[in-house]
Amino acid sequence: MPWTQHTVVRDGVRLVCRDRGGPGRPLVLLHGLAGHSGEWDGLAERLAPHYRVVAVDQRGHGASERRPNDVSRAAYVADVVAVVDRLGLDRPVLAGQSLGGHTALLTAAAHPDLPAALVLVEAGSGGPSPGLDEHIGGWLDSWPVPFPSREAAAAFFGGGPAGAGWAAGLDERDDGWWPRFDRDVMVGSIAENARRSFHEEWDRVTCPTLLVLGRKSFIPAEEVDEMLRRRPATQAVSIPDTGHDLHLERPEALYGALSAFLDGLD
Repeated sequence: MPWTQHTVVRDGVRLVCRDRGGPGRPLVLLHGLAGHSGEWDGLAERLAPHYRVVAVDQRGHGASERRPNDVSRAAYVADVVAVVDRLGLDRPVLAGQSLGGHTALLTAAAHPDLPAALVLVEAGSGGPSPGLDEHIGGWLDSWPVPFPSREAAAAFFGGGPAGAGWAAGLDERDDGWWPRFDRDVMVGSIAENARRSFHEEWDRVTCPTLLVLGRKSFIPAEEVDEMLRRRPATQAVSIPDTGHDLHLERPEALYGALSAFLDGLD
């Protein structure tokens, strides 16, 4: 099933969304830092027969505005609200991986009447994480761009489905393959997460929530324990043989966990 592309403009910032247009409850999918909406294709293909699936290129990423002036967490949240409103998505499930999951969490906290449910894929309430922005900057600096081919990029990113997923987000130019984002925008987007935790926001989430973790999770065990202590009704599942990019590594397993959760919603 092909995507239909929508463009939502909020405060002059262009947001590009890919809409499967399926039946049933809407799902909004939010990729992680330095990612792109195409990362969700494997999951969306499985969900589309039963749900309306909308994947968003968040500000600073993919086909959306590359250099927005505001990369605060609040700006990302306001973008989600604008997409939901402009596309007429009634009580969607908000699902996101990594920083996209954090955006979904903050949206559910700030707008409790908006989502029917929240799905956090390798995402948590986080921080504070001193040096996180410097770490992310160093990681991006390690990319040997331009890559000579998508195959070379996929190998650099670890190969397999995860490597291919990262490579699919690159843009071909005359001299090779380049990221569709700018380093300083990515570092700025993570800056607030380096400074503080978001436990209070997590406490304000009222909708049913599913936490999906990779077996080799990036989320510290103590953070998961604190989240479950604060909101013990949260459902949590660990996907075997996966890491932080479990949505790329095993979309069929994520679909199984997500489907079971969605089937339990009113």
